[in-house]
Order: sequence, then structure tokens, then C-alpha cells
Amino acid sequence: MKKKLVKNKKVTKIKKPKTVVICSSASFYPQVIEISKVLKKMGYKVVVPLTAGKMERTGDFRVETYKTWFNDGGDSYSRKTFLTKHHFKKIEKGDVILVLNYDKNGRTGYIGGAVLCEMAVALHFGKKIYILNDIDNKVGYKEEILGSLPIFLDGKLENLK
Repeated sequence: MKKKLVKNKKVTKIKKPKTVVICSSASFYPQVIEISKVLKKMGYKVVVPLTAGKMERTGDFRVETYKTWFNDGGDSYSRKTFLTKHHFKKIEKGDVILVLNYDKNGRTGYIGGAVLCEMAVALHFGKKIYILNDIDNKVGYKEEILGSLPIFLDGKLENLK
């Protein structure tokens, strides 16, 4: 006679945590690392840009260390291409994206060109797009940002669903 391995036949499925892909300007990568830790404590799986992870490992958060294409006459733009495509693939595989946007260069809730492209990829793949903070009303591509139908979190991660 076989022993029963389970006393209670009722099985509760464990809910798979959402995978949150963080998108942000490289200037905000210190915040990306901090927010990723908070999200993990909240039970989410978190994906950060490759360079943000490298910055965390090395302790060097100076953007100019990594954006070498500005100083080498553009010879290393292939690295930028690789990083962009890699993050696009992560967006495709993730459940949602979270745009971390803070004040930069006198703009409220700065979202740059690369993050706008990431938002377009998320929109294309039907991912929910969350934006942490409000955006600058004067930004020239506000229409494109709002056209991606983002959910604004008003600075509160607990509003992420």
C-alpha cells in the first residue's frame, strides 16, 4: 500500500509574480536600483537595464563611464544598439513596464527619447505602461506619451497593479 504524500487534496496555485521591466534615463539608474529592491520586497520579479546592473556591481554610477559613444566619435554606437535591442526583448517578455521619471535638465518627470522608444515597444506588445511621476506639460512629445495610455502612479509604487 502506497503512503499518501499529501493529506489535503486541495491544492492552492501559487500566483506567479508579475515581471516588471524598469525603463528610465541612465541618469536615474541609482533610483532604478533602489526601486528594484523595493519592488522585489513587494513580490515582483524585476528587470533592470543591463547598464544599471553593471553600475550597481561596480559602484560607478557616472553615466559618462558607460556612454562611450559620445567620446569615441561614435565608434561604439553598436554597443548602444545592443543595449537597446536587449532591453526591447526584456520588455517583450515582461508583464508590464515601469517608467521611472524624475526631474532632469529643468524638466519635470523627464522622459527621454530612448524611454519613449521603450514605451512604444511596450505598447506594440500590449504591455501595461506605468509612469511613476507626472510629466512636463511642455514636453514636445506629450501626445506620444499619453497616446501609449500609461497609468500614472503619482509617485506611489503601491498603485502598481
